[in-house]
Amino acid sequence: MLDVKQTLNGAEEKMKKASKYLQEELARIRAGRANAAILDGVRVSSYGQMMPLNQVASIIIPDARTITIRPWDRKAIKDIEKGIMDSDVGITPENNGEMVILRIPQPTEDRRKELVKQCNKIGEGVKVQVRTARAEVKEKLKKAIKDGLSEDQEKDAEADLQKMHDKYIKEIDATLAAKQKEVMTV
Repeated sequence: MLDVKQTLNGAEEKMKKASKYLQEELARIRAGRANAAILDGVRVSSYGQMMPLNQVASIIIPDARTITIRPWDRKAIKDIEKGIMDSDVGITPENNGEMVILRIPQPTEDRRKELVKQCNKIGEGVKVQVRTARAEVKEKLKKAIKDGLSEDQEKDAEADLQKMHDKYIKEIDATLAAKQKEVMTV
């Protein structure tokens, strides 16, 4: 027999992961402000291995349009520059012999609109994940009726599932709205 509570908890876990994924992905999108998260995907060759940038240097944001990267080993400056150029950050690094400097350009109106579209695309994908989690549980509940689950329990579980779905969709919409506002703010 199906454990309704466990099934609902599993669905909530999937929805929570989808929402967290959205927040992580949106943090990587450049909105014209310096944000260390845009460097999360940068990998640097260090001592013969590819390592995340934050493991070979400290990342500092001195102002809204600048990111400074101070390597722990000065010999790594060229590798850090190469890692940034090879990544999809889209900013050309400068160096002053001591650290690498990234100056974040002010995005144009068209670029901001593209970024909003990109955010919406990611958001829609996450909403699909939430809906899929709901559909899977609904299917399990329908099958569980045949295995002896009462219809009342199934209806209650479905109502709880719908509330959970609505909560996460609302959370995703709020996250998207906040990011869109951030991107469109000049």
